[in-house]
Amino acid sequence: MTDATLVTGPTLNSLSLAVEKPGFFIVEYNVPKFQFMNTVRIAEKPLNLTYIHSRADNRTVVDGNLLIDPANKLSVNHMVGTNNCKLKYTYAHGNIATFEPCYDFAKNTWNLAVSRRVYGDDVLKGTYQTSSKLLCMEWSRTSKSTGSFKVCAYVNLAEEVKTPKLTADTTWNLEM
Repeated sequence: MTDATLVTGPTLNSLSLAVEKPGFFIVEYNVPKFQFMNTVRIAEKPLNLTYIHSRADNRTVVDGNLLIDPANKLSVNHMVGTNNCKLKYTYAHGNIATFEPCYDFAKNTWNLAVSRRVYGDDVLKGTYQTSSKLLCMEWSRTSKSTGSFKVCAYVNLAEEVKTPKLTADTTWNLEM
């Protein structure tokens, strides 16, 4: 509860209540939003479930992640009352490469992401979105000693002139 809740008179906009049993479930109630998380076991595999209802925009989202083994994970995201549902499979080949196909039921399209770790801290990632025909290549590094950066090249394959768009981001950590 914030000070503003008490100073301007009673209001429930900042009221939040939570009950948690670590490793088992979390129930959180924030007046404009209700969230429930739980982990259940299916064939001895953990299934992480999240239910979120937001009063402000009147929508309910259900997420599920099934960890099949350390290399394989299946995820689903569904907005209740719509056909907005995404199903994603993730395969991680050690700590070197990741392959992630995703199917969007609302758009009836596939997305694909493939990433590979190179030179220790560097990651090369390629993504393709069939709905927008957007192809992206990304090179990123996250390092405390040398700093972090990301360079992206985007090409919209639906356009007649396929001119790549480049972006670059960097982050420096300074200790004084």
